[in-house]
Amino acid sequence: MLANKKTLNKSIVSALLLTTLTPVAGQAFADAGSAKIDFRLRHESVSQDNALKDADALTLRTTLTYTTPSVGNFSGVVEFEDSRVVFGIDDYNNTLGMNTDYSVIADPETTELDQGFVQYKNDGITAKLGRQVITLDNHRFVGHVGWRQDKQTFDAATLVYGGIDKLTMQYSYITKRNRIFADQRDLDSKDHLFNVGYKTSLGTLTGYGYLLDEDEGMTKTYDTWGARFAGKSDGDSLAFVYTGEYATQSAEINGNDFDADYYLLEGGVVFSGVTAKLGYEVLGSDDGAFGFSTPLATLHKFNGWTDQFLGTPAQGLEDAYISLSGQVFSGNWLVAYHDFSADDGTAEIDDFGSEWDAQFTIGFAKHYSAGVKVGLYQEGDNATGKVDTDKVWFWLGAKF
Repeated sequence: MLANKKTLNKSIVSALLLTTLTPVAGQAFADAGSAKIDFRLRHESVSQDNALKDADALTLRTTLTYTTPSVGNFSGVVEFEDSRVVFGIDDYNNTLGMNTDYSVIADPETTELDQGFVQYKNDGITAKLGRQVITLDNHRFVGHVGWRQDKQTFDAATLVYGGIDKLTMQYSYITKRNRIFADQRDLDSKDHLFNVGYKTSLGTLTGYGYLLDEDEGMTKTYDTWGARFAGKSDGDSLAFVYTGEYATQSAEINGNDFDADYYLLEGGVVFSGVTAKLGYEVLGSDDGAFGFSTPLATLHKFNGWTDQFLGTPAQGLEDAYISLSGQVFSGNWLVAYHDFSADDGTAEIDDFGSEWDAQFTIGFAKHYSAGVKVGLYQEGDNATGKVDTDKVWFWLGAKF
């Protein structure tokens, strides 16, 4: 499944050699703005207990970003992104019709304009027009899916107002979702995003409305309204973290109407450099016919890293989880356990399985980072269609 040690070491050396060229590449732009370059070399393996072959991918993502100087409160950003298979290690289904007898690794080869926008900033107002990253709150409803090699961006107009103390208001209108599958699977849309946040002494209270309308022939709309409160107590040796959230969603899919609710309760304690969290997240169901949906989210961040629930089951999903995280050897570690079940289950479909996740990341020599990550999913009821799945990642990054 994994590339042998010799092959992986060669790939890492290749990426390091590339990074030595970056100061020269950026110097030409230094006096006229700022240029940044970002490399991420990653090996991913997937093993599933089904007829699909084990997948194996070694890819290098390169991102080049140029920001112009500000002139009369206006500036611009241009960002190009390229993802390539390295050393021919491409035994995987890239979601675009390649190697469909293998398990999926959603990192197709692509070269594209990742961002390209004009920005205006003045008196607490920020306005952007063009292709851009949009993230809101914890990425549960709107995110950039930065874990994948081709991150998600949007063709959009965004207006942010922060001229009132402790209050931030944001509105975005999206005309195209540039998703993680290269441009072949991008979606035209008519999406309205409203988000208002107010900081208090105990945490941030957020209200939001996300009105999503896919414009790809099939009628598919999701109107979601919700509120969120997240905070952390003060304390040198002991502190508490807490989050509560509720949202309601109305959806229309091919003329059929559905309604579902979302709940999140999470609490934790920080002590001696270790954070322990206990959470319960529910993506509700409409009588087993529809599951609460978050199509613009950074889905990999939630409900386990093996990506079993990128689409919410019609029966809904309950995720009871616990996590521990901290620092060791100048790096960051995290271990989490998830127990999955249906929100509106039946005798055949109720247990959606469980998952263990673990990760260690470290930064070094100012510009470099590395990490290892594991996701181990164990199936539940046979009728869910899920199977035991193991995923392992190794990566090396460099930023200049």
